[in-house]
This record gives sequence, C-alpha cells and structure tokens, in this order.
Amino acid sequence: MPLQPYHVSANNTAKASENKIHDDATARRFGFAGGLVGGVHVYAYMTHLPVEHWGRAWLERGTGDCKFAKPVYEGDIAEITAEVTGDGLTMKVHSHGELCATGSAALPLSVTPPSVADFQPSTPPAHDSRPAADEQSLAVGRWLGMNPLTVTADFHARDLSDARETDPLYAKDGIVHPGTILRCCNWVLSHNVVLPAWMHVGSKVQNLGIARIGDTLSARARVTQNYEHKGHKFVEVDALVLANERTPLARVTHTAIYLPRQLAEAA
Repeated sequence: MPLQPYHVSANNTAKASENKIHDDATARRFGFAGGLVGGVHVYAYMTHLPVEHWGRAWLERGTGDCKFAKPVYEGDIAEITAEVTGDGLTMKVHSHGELCATGSAALPLSVTPPSVADFQPSTPPAHDSRPAADEQSLAVGRWLGMNPLTVTADFHARDLSDARETDPLYAKDGIVHPGTILRCCNWVLSHNVVLPAWMHVGSKVQNLGIARIGDTLSARARVTQNYEHKGHKFVEVDALVLANERTPLARVTHTAIYLPRQLAEAA
C-alpha cells in the first residue's frame, strides 16, 4: 500500500558554490537544462516518507539508499512516492515528467555501530592547498576527513528551510536533518580535493544515531573505489559520520562522479 505522495518545490542552494554543476551556465554546457539540485537535497526530500512511516526510530537505526538518474531543477516540483513492501519502502522521485531518483528504506530491529577506532581521523588541507581530484589524490585506501561543523540554532533553522522540510519533529526537538548528515560525505571530498564540476550519484546509508543543535559534525572516510565508466571518473568512499568525534550518526557508502567526461575530454 503506498503512502501519500510528498511534494517539494525543489531548491538549488548551491548556485554560488565551487561545484559549478549547480551553476546554470556550466550545467547547460554539460547538456542539462540548468543547474542541478544537489543529490543530498533530493535524498533529504526522500527521507520525509520513512520518517513519516516509522518516526524517530528510522533516524536512530533505519537504512536508506538513493540512486540519481535524472536531474531535479530549481523551482520544479519533486514528487516523492513510497510503496510499502515486505522489506520496507521502495521510493521514487519524479519531476518535470521524468523518473529522477529511486531508493528504498527499511527499519531493522537493531543495529550495531562500527567501532570509531576502525575509522582513521584525517585533517583536510588548507583550502588553497587542496590538490586536483584525480587517481592519486583520491587513491584507494586514502583516509579523508572534513572540517568540523558545529550546528547552531541559526544553521539548523536555515537548513530545515533549505530542505523544505515540513515534519515538525526536527524543529521541535532540534534534530539535525538526515540530508545534512549525508552532506558530510560530500564535504569529505570537497574539503580535500578541488572538484570544479562533480555529481553525487548515489548512497547507501545506515543510520546510527541522532545529532542535535549544539553538536559538532565530523566524518572519517576511506576511499574504496576509483574507476572510469563511460568516460566519467567515479570515486566511492566508506564514511562514518560522527557527533562530537565520538558518537556514530551514520555509516555511508557514498559514490560520486568526480570528473565528468565533458571535463575529461577537454583536458
């Protein structure tokens, strides 16, 4: 039985970011209609239905995954649908008449967090000292970290607005949105290497706990794959997102195109 669809007016919050895939002019040169709404934001929209279905428990121990097939654009309506299956929920995101993303969510009875000690801490280089993203800077086995982020009340309010979140749970209890937890996995890439135009293409998430206003977010990630497919260069990381450098929030397999073929061909 499907849940009621959830509709979001998509919000491109990264138009001015270093990642020019969110810039209209650059994205059009790549063959898109305009700047792409970030994958972590589309995932944020998707998480509304698992939280509606299972409540806070899903944020504490639920699983989710997402794969992005087509862009979602600024101002377009993203329709998120979910169908209850034997394994949990299967989800789809439609926008401007196309299937843009697919995913699933489940709620295991219990989960055992990995040991934080198994994930090596790493301090990103100074912003101006980051190397270009390539096979060496994103070599398999390399450990990556992010510049820590303390969640203030102002950041939290802006973040919920950016995510177009309508569930009152987050504002009422000061809970950090799961889209922001996933965004930490973007930061372990962008805080370590220069990525002129890149695309998050999918993630598998095991939620492990809740962060709140006042907590400091960080992440430890190991590069597990670096490969080429259809001219694009991909990177995959195994990341552990933490609160206050000690409490696991999520373990994520995070995949991105770090060098689109359009840039590889121009190099």
